[in-house]
Amino acid sequence: MTAKSDTAGSTGTSGTSGPVERVLSGIQPSGVLHIGNYFGAIKQHLEYQEQYAGEAFYFIADYHALTTVRDPEEMARLVRGVALDYLALGLDPGKATFYRQSDLPEVCELTWILGCVTGKGLLDRAVSFKDKVQQGIAASAGLYMYPLLQAADILIVRSTIVPVGQDQAQHLEITRDIAGSFNAAYDCTLFPGPKTMLNDAAVVPGMDGQKMSKSYDNTVPIFASEDEIVARVKRVKTSSTPLGEPIDPDTDIVYQLYRLFASQEDGDAMRRAYQAGDMGYGTSKGLLQTAMASYFEPYRDRRHELEGDLDYVEDVLQQGVKRAREEARQTMELVRERVGLDSRAMMGAAQ
Repeated sequence: MTAKSDTAGSTGTSGTSGPVERVLSGIQPSGVLHIGNYFGAIKQHLEYQEQYAGEAFYFIADYHALTTVRDPEEMARLVRGVALDYLALGLDPGKATFYRQSDLPEVCELTWILGCVTGKGLLDRAVSFKDKVQQGIAASAGLYMYPLLQAADILIVRSTIVPVGQDQAQHLEITRDIAGSFNAAYDCTLFPGPKTMLNDAAVVPGMDGQKMSKSYDNTVPIFASEDEIVARVKRVKTSSTPLGEPIDPDTDIVYQLYRLFASQEDGDAMRRAYQAGDMGYGTSKGLLQTAMASYFEPYRDRRHELEGDLDYVEDVLQQGVKRAREEARQTMELVRERVGLDSRAMMGAAQ
């Protein structure tokens, strides 16, 4: 049997019919965004909005955050914080579609439909569930079905490119499997398999040397105050190398963080000083504190402005979800028709 071709007919910004390259990513409002989030994801998202202008979709994954955030006031605060951070850091609503996941109800309908064609064994193999349970997160059904909702996020707007880190590559493999299961079950080619765009950004170390993560309480918030930056940098783990002895920059957390913020010239200067034994941790931590504060200073000013104009922030999210819903509704029309839930098809069958 030949599979039936099925597309949602998205035209993209060019106005020509046919598939378009569309990049999508989401970020959970499960904590205050930190510099690991910035260098590991947000910075790349802002670059992609230039490369995929008009076809970059970014959403605040508040449905996903429900697996860990149970305080409604905190949830609202965290969602607002993510929106403020992205806009302050340079997200351009004229180039990127930016929205709250919970403002797109079609994603939940698609999650259920995809769940009906997804084998339980596929979800059993998701390492993210095991990892999160080991971190102390409750083993809820929502956490277990996280990959289904994630697949729906990607497929609902028919995104073709999803940037992820190496540790998240399995999520995209699962999404491709789910898309293939739907296509096979309903003899169609409605969902393309999204391509993985591996993020080559370096893993940002936390103050203890592990990957920076709120789970390890080793983060530095993007918009930390100067006093908070000083306090956090003081906690950065260092070796017991005596003052005046060479320090290996390749194993030093202070240097690894500093080169993210400093110019190539300044980074090289610290490296040479370390290797020559001309710089101790007191000096290098002072340089790191200054570099962190100055790097985000212009963005901090912009964020302060946005805090005084929350109506604008909400308007950006509403305009973004309006665009996202246009795409989602086209997708769901085809999905509902394919699975037999289309009212027009049912009326026709009854006649």
